[in-house]
Amino acid sequence: MKRPEILAPASSLEVLKTAIQYGADAVYIGGEAYGLRAKAKNFSMEDMKEGIEFAHERGKKVYVTANITAHDGDLEGVEQYFEELKEIHPDALIISDPGVFTIAREICPEIDIHISTQANNVNYRTFRFWKNQGATRVVTARELSIKEIEEIDKNIPEDLEIETFVHGAMCISYSGRCLLSNYFTGRDANQGACTHPCRWRYHLVEETRPGEYLPVEENERGTYIFNSKDLCMIEHIPELVQAGVDSFKIEGRMKTALYVAVVARTYSQALSDYMESEELYKSRIPYYKEEIAKCTYRQFTTGFFFGKPTHETQIYDSNTYRKEYNYLGLIDEVDDQGKVHFSQKNKFMTGDTIELMVPSGENRQAKVLRMWNQYGEETDSCPHPGEAITMELDTEAAPHWIMRQKVEE
Repeated sequence: MKRPEILAPASSLEVLKTAIQYGADAVYIGGEAYGLRAKAKNFSMEDMKEGIEFAHERGKKVYVTANITAHDGDLEGVEQYFEELKEIHPDALIISDPGVFTIAREICPEIDIHISTQANNVNYRTFRFWKNQGATRVVTARELSIKEIEEIDKNIPEDLEIETFVHGAMCISYSGRCLLSNYFTGRDANQGACTHPCRWRYHLVEETRPGEYLPVEENERGTYIFNSKDLCMIEHIPELVQAGVDSFKIEGRMKTALYVAVVARTYSQALSDYMESEELYKSRIPYYKEEIAKCTYRQFTTGFFFGKPTHETQIYDSNTYRKEYNYLGLIDEVDDQGKVHFSQKNKFMTGDTIELMVPSGENRQAKVLRMWNQYGEETDSCPHPGEAITMELDTEAAPHWIMRQKVEE
């Protein structure tokens, strides 16, 4: 049985390297234009080149998103962008627009093309169509069930790969092709500038009673609007593998290194355990669930995989994330004296107990003994995000390990 790929998102070069070190087989990234996450940090061409080289040196892959719905004014820039990408050799381009697809085939035919979920890929004829155009992989629409994916797999060529989202935020509109952001704010979600209005809180107003806000409520029959729970398929690895999914895609190109590390490592561990023994995998499900909750999330759902979602897949009382751990930073260096050097992300103090995430899967408890700020002055806390901190712990540490701390109740 072929092991599926774990495909992780990355918003920056740091997160790309973290994803690969924590179990991702491939990473998808966006350049400074033509992807659907304009508010993400995204990659300069120089960072993209470095990230691709970093991945290839470790036998991993990098895919570049170019999945906007392109207007005429975008096309000339797309051509120039693909000319530049051709020189740095990404493993694939992720595309939804047929015009952009055509440009890619003309300018860089040697680079594989993956068809984005934005192309609404819901049947095997669509998969065959894109295969005939030259695509090597198609990303399923999020609205497909496990049974539908299995049926597609039976009716497409063996060398056409299926990629499916298995974890992360769920767009409220059909495969993410949303018009709300553009309507409310003038920022086009299909051009990468989504303001996430599906996460806002809404009330009804009756036109003859201005200023009187009525809550949006529902019963068992419906009014299921907006604010979906997050997708999580960590308990359903066997079904995904048996349905023929070749790539397990994690959503989150605007997420932190902690989120990407936690999710990539957990899915990689779960998949490895399943490939070894289904009994081993099943016995460790409580551990996977505990680990996956150590990053921000909105409560979990299985989405459309086992039938049409109901009101149980939506959140009506809050639009906030659950957060059980704070991301403290990524270790940059450990010097000859064993001191840890890093750029701090959230405040913590001398005497605190923190957790070290080891890429291999282990979590280590560590006590903060001493701390120095960027001027070499000893301090008992680090309250300024981004500050260069040196720290002494009561245990060994290593570069690239992630530091986190449980949020107090």
